Amino acid sequence: MFNTQLLPTLVLAFMALFATVHARADEASSIRSAEWAQPVGTQYNLHQMTPTLYRSALPDSNAVPLLEQLKIGTVINFLPESDANWLKASGIHQVQLTYRTNHVDDTDVLAALRAIKDAQANGPVLMHCKHGSDRTGLMAAMYRVVVQGWSKEDALNEMTLGGFGSSNGFKDGVRYMMKADIDKLRAALANGDCSTSAFALCSMKSWLNPATKAHEAAEEKTALVVTP
Repeated sequence: MFNTQLLPTLVLAFMALFATVHARADEASSIRSAEWAQPVGTQYNLHQMTPTLYRSALPDSNAVPLLEQLKIGTVINFLPESDANWLKASGIHQVQLTYRTNHVDDTDVLAALRAIKDAQANGPVLMHCKHGSDRTGLMAAMYRVVVQGWSKEDALNEMTLGGFGSSNGFKDGVRYMMKADIDKLRAALANGDCSTSAFALCSMKSWLNPATKAHEAAEEKTALVVTP
């Protein structure tokens, strides 16, 4: 039989737990900067970074009406699986740039940043991975630093404390960001280089045959973009 003498104690314990949960939620909200990506709805871990750039977890076909409402022109996918199934009925361009945070290098980052900048000419862009935290988080942080001029510290704070989820991939992204040479990345992005190193495989191909550089870049871009 339930001991009624314990009721006041249980009520007090519940009230204390309730207050603690709310206090932690308020604390998390209070540290979130207004400059960080802002949530859009409650599904897909969807956030808006800039007027023309969004980030999310893996969407599905139910997300298409929302993306159309947001006027998304291009979806950039960092996963090995294609978006063709859930995007097949839409007019949204698809770009697939598969990479892993534990093997990321400057070539991956430049390809993603260039894809974002090129796609923004056709309207807002959504980039995503599976959960919208590690792969997407790193490229979002690199966009903040290389393109928007944020400090590494500010970009890393948004990536890890912005409420996009927790992931073991954060440590790999943080490790890469801390050693990344931002000035070299900006120069390579501006010059159309595929890497910050002349000895990267993609750089050596162009170095061995400079006349093919523009042609290969055009072919690569065409291969990445799929119009349903």
